[in-house]
Amino acid sequence: MNESPGVVDLLGVLAYAELSAFTRMTDDAARLAPSLADRAALSELAVAEYAHFRLLRDRLTELGADPDLAMQPFAEALDAWHRQTAPTDWLEALVKAYVGVGIALDFYREAARRLDPSIAELVDEVLADEGRAEFAVERVRAGVTADPVAGGRLALWARRMVGEALSQGQRVAAARPELAMMLVESGADDQAEISRMFARLTEEHSKRMAALGI
Repeated sequence: MNESPGVVDLLGVLAYAELSAFTRMTDDAARLAPSLADRAALSELAVAEYAHFRLLRDRLTELGADPDLAMQPFAEALDAWHRQTAPTDWLEALVKAYVGVGIALDFYREAARRLDPSIAELVDEVLADEGRAEFAVERVRAGVTADPVAGGRLALWARRMVGEALSQGQRVAAARPELAMMLVESGADDQAEISRMFARLTEEHSKRMAALGI
């Protein structure tokens, strides 16, 4: 295997993120969707997440890595985040799919910025939006228009969710130094660079909140 441990870590965490997103979206669609059309739409997004997982699993195999072993170090942190951010209604599920998953994917984009082009292209393909933004924004805006009080509740929910995501991201970076090294420029002040990265993640989060109108 020629790729660095950091590349395998990145593909492993991303593969598990896509697999768990598929599982959670499927569950949310069955439990919380208010109509069959909404259930079908969220399920379709879940299928796209699974297709991304398969791409990553296959690339890990091509690199000579065991996909299960590559994903395993990240399962606890990602599962904990999903447990702590389990939505209780449809609007919360949509905010999680857009805001929560979005900030996680931004984190992976940061790590992929300095990769070999073939790996970076795979990450870009996997992180394609697949219509998640349009679907979530349209329905959340409609929900808040119908029930303005929901806006404040959803804003608090999004802040909590992102706080948990950043906390878990820091845990992963601390536990996997090879992955963390992909987030900073060679020779740079690691702490300052990571602080700037989290500032960029927070800025993107603010843009998503504005798009939702909450």
